[in-house]
Amino acid sequence: MTMKDWDDAYANMAHVSGSAEMPAHWAAEAARYRASGVKVEEDIAYGEGARQKLDIVWPEGRPIGLAVFVHGGYWMRLCKSDWTQFAEGARARGWAVALPGYTLTPAARITDITREIAAAIAVAAERVAGPIRLSGHSAGGHLVARMACADLELAFADRIEHVLSISGLHDLRPLMRTAMNDTLRLDLAEARSESPALLEPRPGTRLVAWVGGGERPEFIRQAQLMDIAWQGFDVATASYADGIHHHFSVIEGLKDPDSAITARLIEG
Repeated sequence: MTMKDWDDAYANMAHVSGSAEMPAHWAAEAARYRASGVKVEEDIAYGEGARQKLDIVWPEGRPIGLAVFVHGGYWMRLCKSDWTQFAEGARARGWAVALPGYTLTPAARITDITREIAAAIAVAAERVAGPIRLSGHSAGGHLVARMACADLELAFADRIEHVLSISGLHDLRPLMRTAMNDTLRLDLAEARSESPALLEPRPGTRLVAWVGGGERPEFIRQAQLMDIAWQGFDVATASYADGIHHHFSVIEGLKDPDSAITARLIEG
């Protein structure tokens, strides 16, 4: 029997032309956005760690509520300041948008990062009243899906009205078979306890697993799995394949207040 190449299954950059230049492009675009006159409150501490800080992008006038975007990078690269521009869609529709940073692996385990994101959102929720919408991309999709799991006790849980996991990783067990695990250090116990698809949702959860229709098959499977796994509970879940978008273009619509992905985040 042929064994699946799990490294290739998760190798997004190897299958998207020009993707090696994208991190630098995002960082430059984010810097231009922050310099454009939009009100951004930067580096709000939610812990003592160097990366335990978040930014809030403020709308004009009183916010309707709090939207959150958690960045990806397989829990081991990139930072919050590379993604500020992806707040624009929700900000333009009247929402304050929090972008949390977090300690990267191997300095932290994924279990630790989950708790850092919970702490970051709690601090943002103290500053912004009203309903909460959560979104995250790739590893960030995993992290926001974890916020909807019943095992986490969150002071702000009753304010979370919708979770949008974009190209999220919902079953972490296959990652144990990749070279990335030299950095992630997942064992079977942690892979199980940190996989949203293997956990129970918090009652009342509304979650959409959004994925690009042109992504690697494993990411499409992960989105479908999340939807199927939670259909057995009394919660509202769905999966949606967005056109021919690949892993990196799928989030571009978050910059547009009129895009379908922004509407799904804001309207549920």
